[in-house]
Amino acid sequence: MKNTAISNQNFKTGTLQNDNVFINSELKNLSELTGYPTRKGLENAILSNNKIVNIVSKSYAHLPNEKYFNVVEENLINADIEYLTRSFNRNDSSFAVDYILNDESYIVNINNGMDKIKPMLRFTNSYDGSCKTSGSFGFFREVCNNGLHVASSKVGFSVKHKGNIAEFVLPEIKQLIKLFIDNEYYSIQKKFEVLANTKIFDVDQFIKDTAEKFHLFKYEASEKNPNPSLNARLVKDIIIREGDLLKQNANLWFGYNAFNEVLHDKLKKPFGAQMEIDNKIFDYLVNSAN
Repeated sequence: MKNTAISNQNFKTGTLQNDNVFINSELKNLSELTGYPTRKGLENAILSNNKIVNIVSKSYAHLPNEKYFNVVEENLINADIEYLTRSFNRNDSSFAVDYILNDESYIVNINNGMDKIKPMLRFTNSYDGSCKTSGSFGFFREVCNNGLHVASSKVGFSVKHKGNIAEFVLPEIKQLIKLFIDNEYYSIQKKFEVLANTKIFDVDQFIKDTAEKFHLFKYEASEKNPNPSLNARLVKDIIIREGDLLKQNANLWFGYNAFNEVLHDKLKKPFGAQMEIDNKIFDYLVNSAN
């Protein structure tokens, strides 16, 4: 069954996040809103859910989410591609929607089939300039509802400008997915398996080294308190939880996914920054396993 709009869907492991990304937004003349003159380049305001979220020039082309995400879904539906969605709205100004391809033939199995991975497309948009209007491929891990942003394939498209109006043009999406599946999707499975087959012998040291290398958080609670910080404890708890769930000892696959979960759910960096750090952590752990 295919979606006809962004909606909530369930896996056996839980409910996917379903923020409303279709909030009212519009361009307004800033002088009319404030009663004060503006300087060149700051003529308009972007309002989202009746809040000013950005100040832009009169030539800026605003792309509302309904003219963006709906086009993606129309293309998926027209291509007869089954998918599930999850959506993220940050302060009515930055947005991401994941389209998880719900086709059994695409599933990659890790840990003897107990850990299932599906291909995913992520599209992002922002009204405040905090992230680019972009699309990329990734992976969705059912066991923890994590999105893994470690694919190098991008979704190419264009945003055409007609005056100060933006129009989103997406190429034939079925061909884009085929190229991703043929060229990258199954080959990266080997890297997942390398991580899953590499044990972590000292979990605390692994967390400390990884967190400090990427400047994610301090391992110690404070200068006077050498005990693990809240974020360090969260990573460790996730590694232990996954080991118990999948009946395995701590390994780099669990470690990567634990950092992924804290990075995306707790640290709340901009979407683009999250994806970049995600890739760096993944590459670092794969290289350390070889």
